[in-house]
Amino acid sequence: MNRAVFLDRDGTVTEEVGYLTSLDMLKLIRGAGAAIKRLNEAGYKVVLVTNQSGVARGYFPESLVDDAHALLRRMLMEEGALLDGIYYCPHHPTAGTEKYTIVCDCRKPETGLLDRAARDLAIDLEQSFMVGDKWSDVELGHRAGMRSILVRTGFSPDDPGNVRPDHVDDPDLTAHDLGEAVDWILKQTEK
Repeated sequence: MNRAVFLDRDGTVTEEVGYLTSLDMLKLIRGAGAAIKRLNEAGYKVVLVTNQSGVARGYFPESLVDDAHALLRRMLMEEGALLDGIYYCPHHPTAGTEKYTIVCDCRKPETGLLDRAARDLAIDLEQSFMVGDKWSDVELGHRAGMRSILVRTGFSPDDPGNVRPDHVDDPDLTAHDLGEAVDWILKQTEK
């Protein structure tokens, strides 16, 4: 079984821009490529998991998500980094068009994206980590039995769109950015 680091996209690997409606809005957060490369070199599977409800809401077509992820892979490759998998949820439980307006098991903090990645890539979730900038990422990691890290490069913890639910435990670490999160992950590996 493989160990993995699951990464949120917007605000963790790429700059938070609200809804990414154009490819020219996609920018790596400084140091993200180098951090992912370190995880690659340490033998971790690196998997992107992201909610993309802009599809359900009609803000952009699903093809734009695919194009953004292809561009993101190229941007990371230029820095010597790679993603072993990308999984996204295009749904929303109440907003948008009929095709994508559903209650699903893949919208974070539900674990469907992680479960699929674990099956596809032979990942041991209990030996893995979740890194993201939102409380839903922290909750997702805890629900899946992983250690969770909250980074401060995207939504701030007190942002009105990122309210901490009462039932969500503290993250195992709050880090300035993905680089600091990777430092901590690799120290856990040494133990």
